[in-house]
Amino acid sequence: MPAIALYTGSFDPVTYGHLDVLRAGAGFCGKIIVGIGAHPGKAPLFSVAEKTELIALCTKDIAARAGCGIEVATFDGLAVDAAKKLGANILLRGLRDGTDLDYEMQMAGMNSAMAPDVQTIFMPASPEVRHITATLVRQIAAMGGNVSSFVPREVARALKAKFRKAAK
Repeated sequence: MPAIALYTGSFDPVTYGHLDVLRAGAGFCGKIIVGIGAHPGKAPLFSVAEKTELIALCTKDIAARAGCGIEVATFDGLAVDAAKKLGANILLRGLRDGTDLDYEMQMAGMNSAMAPDVQTIFMPASPEVRHITATLVRQIAAMGGNVSSFVPREVARALKAKFRKAAK
């Protein structure tokens, strides 16, 4: 069975950290589905359509270089249920630090109990991107800061436009 991974998150916005995980996963997966999760109670900065477009723009070179298909899907509910529905046999998770590891190990245990046929694989973040979080990127962008070292050019432009529009 070919490795099909589901990589879940809010991707609000997609960062170099997310792309680092995708690049690593693309080395051993035939296909990665970027699953944009809907979180009740969270008001995202970007719409699902905007996130989908940005992810597609930012991942096309990764997919081409690795020969890995990268698709975008949305889901609500449990990641393991989305994985089963989308045909994924791997949950791809990025790790920045020990705090992430503790949380992700608990999640992997719970997911394994609910879906033993879906394996969680952890990808450690490269040192260059380990500090990047979408939350901090949004905060910096909202205050007019330069986020170009944290996100691709297309995302930096979209953030600037979003906050320019909000300021009017």
